[in-house]
Amino acid sequence: MFSYFGVLISVILGLALTHLVRGLSKLVQMRDTVKVYWVHVVWTFNIIIYVLCLWWGMYWWNNLNEWTFELFGFLAAYSTLVFVVASLLYPSEFSRDMDFEAYYYNNQRWFFGLLFVSYAIDIPETYWKSMVHLREVPAPYVVFLPTLLIIVGTAALSRNRKVQAALCIISLMLQLAYVNMSALQRIVAH
Repeated sequence: MFSYFGVLISVILGLALTHLVRGLSKLVQMRDTVKVYWVHVVWTFNIIIYVLCLWWGMYWWNNLNEWTFELFGFLAAYSTLVFVVASLLYPSEFSRDMDFEAYYYNNQRWFFGLLFVSYAIDIPETYWKSMVHLREVPAPYVVFLPTLLIIVGTAALSRNRKVQAALCIISLMLQLAYVNMSALQRIVAH
């Protein structure tokens, strides 16, 4: 069942990655005419890491023998929400004079609100894998995810440019540290 379901997840998350990479590529191509906002670019990298980690984490479901429609629907909805989050960082098309700082703050509450919801949905998804004995909850997770929720909750509410700058960097460092800790934890376990 997972190989069938995995294709759907791969398509949805692949579309999210495609949208983000295409947006970055267009920023580079149009760098002389668009107004690039570095905080927006860092959040793009944050979401790329998130999508890749989620995609990697979905593979644990490969070992589940019995599937329910509820689980299928839950994981499909989770992946779809992550696609919507990614799509909020870049419009499908943008003009040569696009101001990405204005675009970022115009979409700030929606982007961070939906990102908050997607991070919150990760909690039952991660614990569900543990309950069906597919993977133990990583020890750093209990600190990592609540910290991310605080970061994106603050980012949703704050219009302060310095706060936004600090939060995007902190989020990037936190995600990279978590990926490294998780990789080290697996190496030590084996």
